[in-house]
Amino acid sequence: MSTAGARPIRRILDRVLVSGTVEDVVPVARHMRRIRIGGASLRDLDWTPGQHVRLQVGDLLSPQTWLRGFRDVLRTYSIWDYDPRGSLDLCILDHAEAGPGALWSRQASIGRHVAFTRPEGRFVPRGDAPYHLFVGDETAEVAFGAMLRALPGSARAYGAVAVGGPDDRLPLSRSDELTWVYRDSASPADTDLLVHAVRSLALPDHPGVAYVAGQARTCQAVREHLVRERGWPRDAVLVKAFWAPGKRGLD
Repeated sequence: MSTAGARPIRRILDRVLVSGTVEDVVPVARHMRRIRIGGASLRDLDWTPGQHVRLQVGDLLSPQTWLRGFRDVLRTYSIWDYDPRGSLDLCILDHAEAGPGALWSRQASIGRHVAFTRPEGRFVPRGDAPYHLFVGDETAEVAFGAMLRALPGSARAYGAVAVGGPDDRLPLSRSDELTWVYRDSASPADTDLLVHAVRSLALPDHPGVAYVAGQARTCQAVREHLVRERGWPRDAVLVKAFWAPGKRGLD
């Protein structure tokens, strides 16, 4: 695309996307980096813990993007923390079969320009929940961390989180109230481990609100367990699929 042709698109993007620069990059787990983004345009954003942004990880104006499509340009990431004075923290998982987002995180360095959409999403704590149930894998830890910090001290929390091992755990609030499942050599796509862990939880005999996130099929299996085996209303189970093996856009 010519420079002249790109200018109108760039002006539109500048209005739609929030821009900042990388201020810090810190490893926070074995395969996770916390990337802090700051700038004047990040001040006073509307954010509810659990919400996400769509991070630009590819060049929207590249000819290759226009030829191949836009699915590799944006990736969804939950917000780990936000400071209304003008900074936002993302925690991005790196893995062997790295997609565009993981590759972007490897190259993130202090001073690099970053663009993303404003915080959005309905995967947030419900204030009227009798209790809260958190179920997910490494990709869910970031949203869960923000949500758990936001819960009042009187709120009851339960959960099961499956990770590769102890070094893959993020420092979550109330982590001692969660059941941690270590996969060791098992595949991250193994659905049975997490479903079994949820089935073993000693939950109250009435439904709460569940926040289920991670691998798409595992999320479906956990929801079916809660609805069919425990009798929960389907609308009491909030599901957020962050990834699916081999599915472009969810890699």
